[in-house]
Amino acid sequence: MTDASAPAGSGRGTGTLLAPDARTRRRNAAERRFRAYGIGAVAISLLALLMLLTSVLGNGAGAFRQTFVEIPLTLDAKIVDPKGNRDVEEMKKVTTLGYGRQLEASMVAAVAASGLKTEEISDKDIAGLLSKEAAATLRDRVLANPDLVGETITFRALANGRVDGFFKGRVTMGSAALDSNVTPEQLALAQRMRDAGLVTVAFNPQFLFGTDASEVRPEAAGLGVAILGSAYMMFIVLVLALPIGVAASIYLEEFAPKNRFTDLIEVNISNLAAVPSIVFGILGLAIFINFMGLPQSAPIVGGLVLTLMTLPTIIIATRASLKAVPPSIRDAALGIGASKMQSIFHHVLPLAMPGILTGTIIGLAQALGETAPLLLIGMVAFVREYPSAPPEGFFDPASALPVQVYNFTQRADPAFVERASGAIIVLLVFLVVMNTVAIILRRRFERRW
Repeated sequence: MTDASAPAGSGRGTGTLLAPDARTRRRNAAERRFRAYGIGAVAISLLALLMLLTSVLGNGAGAFRQTFVEIPLTLDAKIVDPKGNRDVEEMKKVTTLGYGRQLEASMVAAVAASGLKTEEISDKDIAGLLSKEAAATLRDRVLANPDLVGETITFRALANGRVDGFFKGRVTMGSAALDSNVTPEQLALAQRMRDAGLVTVAFNPQFLFGTDASEVRPEAAGLGVAILGSAYMMFIVLVLALPIGVAASIYLEEFAPKNRFTDLIEVNISNLAAVPSIVFGILGLAIFINFMGLPQSAPIVGGLVLTLMTLPTIIIATRASLKAVPPSIRDAALGIGASKMQSIFHHVLPLAMPGILTGTIIGLAQALGETAPLLLIGMVAFVREYPSAPPEGFFDPASALPVQVYNFTQRADPAFVERASGAIIVLLVFLVVMNTVAIILRRRFERRW
């Protein structure tokens, strides 16, 4: 006789299936509370994620749009090509000072021609609306196409960082009155120039493909070198960590004898997965730079350090995937005459491949966001030149996306805060893409039994 059907006087229960007793009600209440706790935890996590994304997107979206000044400009051959030979090597001897004078004169002439010049603002203040990078940009354009000399072109130059901040709401007339880098009259002129079509706010591809800039040129700072450096390092990590990690996992899981030595190896692998990343940076500094003599701030060193840091993650994930394959698969392969090697590489490994790929990409995503070990090997250096194509580029100075975020946050100009948030957005896009690839590969190689 069960509690559900026991008579009222039996002492074992007084309820029925349609009328639960007190203990059943307490158990049901505990289950409802547990579900509420779970829903609350998920809601808090989503709220925190929403707040983070809102903050990053709100602060960094402006980095992808920049303020430009468009002016007609006639390239005076007497200044940019004094000898008139159109020889690029000779034209390289003309510094940005000559181009800067032409820009200033063209800027003042364009403002005067539009009827925007007033007595309250000087020619120097008008020229000050342009970025200090504008002259270098014009010089590079002329050197790339010497036929422009003597022609009248419409030149699109970056505006000063304060002017850009004004149109993005970061700079106000009140703050300009206390700022030595801009005046309220300059901002008023910039607003009139925008109304007249001389100033525009548009998408800025230079943020994604340009190089870093100095502290006085935040509007020209870009992520091109950092993105390329991160790509080089991830390539090195993938080429080294994946085959080494998978091979080590297969040996430990399928071939290695179970003794104290292998137990020691397994314990150390688990310990390495929990070691702070900065320890790997110290190891890389001591071995790869001080002992082996590899160059600082090079993707090869960063890739090797991140490989050491990623290997434990890949090994642990691969071993877990191999353990998840049912033993019957191995037994069936061996039963029909397959060797140990054939049973592993023809049957076990393909079934474990989704988990291996997922663990590998998660390890790569973790390595992509590491900053501390890269700081110790010198990748915090200011780099203005793109690294060469592989394999030479692996040894050239470069930066990385997380390090570039750190660099931006260390600079005084408020415009670099916007640049840092924009770099975080790019880094998050990389991580989302890598995790999406992991999901696609897992589903592509997934096999059911």
